[in-house]
Amino acid sequence: MNLQTEVEFLLPRGFVDESGQTHRSGRMRLATALDEVESVGHPRVRANEAYLPIVLLSRVITRLGRLPEVTPRIIEQLFAADLAYLEDVYLRLNSYDGMLTRATCPHCGSELYLRVELPIAQE
Repeated sequence: MNLQTEVEFLLPRGFVDESGQTHRSGRMRLATALDEVESVGHPRVRANEAYLPIVLLSRVITRLGRLPEVTPRIIEQLFAADLAYLEDVYLRLNSYDGMLTRATCPHCGSELYLRVELPIAQE
C-alpha cells in the first residue's frame, strides 16, 4: 500500500488574482515536523499566533490554480470560507485518528459522515 502524501482540493469560493482570474483547484501535501516547527518560529507568528495557519498553509499547498507559487500573501487574501476549508483539509490530512468524510447513501440519497481510519502497517 502506498502512502498518500498529497490530496486534491477545490476551494468553495477561490482566490481571485490581480487580473481577476479565480483559482479554486489545488493540491496539499502532508506536513512535516519541519513545516510545523519553522512555522511556529516565523516572525509574523511570533508576533501574532493567529497567523500560524497562514504560514503553515503556504508551506503545504503545492498548487493553487495556475499560480506559480503559494505564498503567505496569497493565503492572507483568501475568503474566510476558503481559509476555513483549507484548515479543515489540513487537519484531516495530518490527523492520526482517522478522517471524517462526507458521503451520500446510495439507497436513500441522504448525506452522512463516515470516519475513515488509516490501517496500521504490519510488515
